[in-house]
Amino acid sequence: MYNKLVYIETYGCSANQNNSEILAGLLTQSGYQITNNKEIADTVILNTCVVKNKTEKKIKRKLQDLAKEDKLTIVTGCMPDTDAANIKKLNPQALLVGTKQLTTIVKTINDKNSPLRITNSFIKEKEEKILLPKIPFNKLVSITQISEGCLSHCTFCKTKLSKGNLHSYPQEKIITSIKNDLVAGAKEVWLTSQGNECYGMDKGKRELPPLLEKILNLPHTFKLRLGMMNPKNVLPILDELVQIYKHPKMYKFLHIPIQSAANSVLEEMKRNYTIKEAETIITAFQKVFPDITIATDIITGYPTESEIHHQENIKFIQTYKPSVLNLSKFSKHKNTQADSLTELPIEILNKRNAELMRVHRNTAAENKKAFLNKKIKVLVNTKTTMQNIYEARDENYNIVLVKSTDKVILGKTKEVTITKLGVHHMIGEL
Repeated sequence: MYNKLVYIETYGCSANQNNSEILAGLLTQSGYQITNNKEIADTVILNTCVVKNKTEKKIKRKLQDLAKEDKLTIVTGCMPDTDAANIKKLNPQALLVGTKQLTTIVKTINDKNSPLRITNSFIKEKEEKILLPKIPFNKLVSITQISEGCLSHCTFCKTKLSKGNLHSYPQEKIITSIKNDLVAGAKEVWLTSQGNECYGMDKGKRELPPLLEKILNLPHTFKLRLGMMNPKNVLPILDELVQIYKHPKMYKFLHIPIQSAANSVLEEMKRNYTIKEAETIITAFQKVFPDITIATDIITGYPTESEIHHQENIKFIQTYKPSVLNLSKFSKHKNTQADSLTELPIEILNKRNAELMRVHRNTAAENKKAFLNKKIKVLVNTKTTMQNIYEARDENYNIVLVKSTDKVILGKTKEVTITKLGVHHMIGEL
């Protein structure tokens, strides 16, 4: 057997992280070894993301570099489905594994001279990334995908071209997978997909609330983090979600990407909701959970965005004070609806991006002031690269850095006093 040492490089969201865990599990089960050292690897797998042009360019440079090395290169993730021709130009020997072909990874390496394993018929194909062998990046965290694809048709989105329409995984498989992870020692469960709020809607049902309740009722000690939910389909289940969030196992963390605070821009983007509807969701949660961590996404400089629209984005940040802001400068993607639009000058994009980030940093820092000198409970989930420094999460999923010489602190819930504040983290003393 060739290429026994495999290095996996991951780009993108938590779903992609989970896909890399699955790749590692499938390969290890078949006798391969996963290494963290690219230099000694026989095979390099690039698990790609196409959300941002900046990331795509970085991956393409990596592909060119790998073309000069005597290693088997495999490209998986979204790029094979959307950029197969470009990949083969940059690295003619690279093998491609599409987003719905993850389970072919062992066969792809074993038969490295096989023809290109890629298809564009993504609407018909299904591959459930649940209950597959996996090797977690962090044994304390169960990253669980509940579906793939979405119901939206956003003009700027390239991911849709790869992942296609919504396919919700069976509830019983999701529950079994999470049970297995909890028995193996996981203390956090992350639910992830391209839009968690849509779960079950491909079957004509809104099944996210009952799924959450089943997970929370599992007889284990853990915290549950619900990932991104697009505003469009949250409103019909809003009251149920607020009630579910009262459960002590639920992290008070809400990721609602607005993309723009201007209704005309949202309409151009084909987001199918108004900013008022998104604000209604955030307000409902903040009313019941005043310290809840709000995360949102904004695309600055969409081609139809005016200075007035930009000011609406600023006003939104000042009003709702998201603690997490995923800010992206608009960039074109081939074959998306927005590809035909004329981009704004780069100077305007840079200026608006800097202004939004400055406002966000100010409001995020302001949020943290409420925690100074408070005693809070945190779950310690990660050992950092700094000596005796651990990363933990509080009830609201805020990052709290803790210093400890205790070698068995990982996975434990500890009480700390918050002594220092940063923009996106806090310092806690045991």
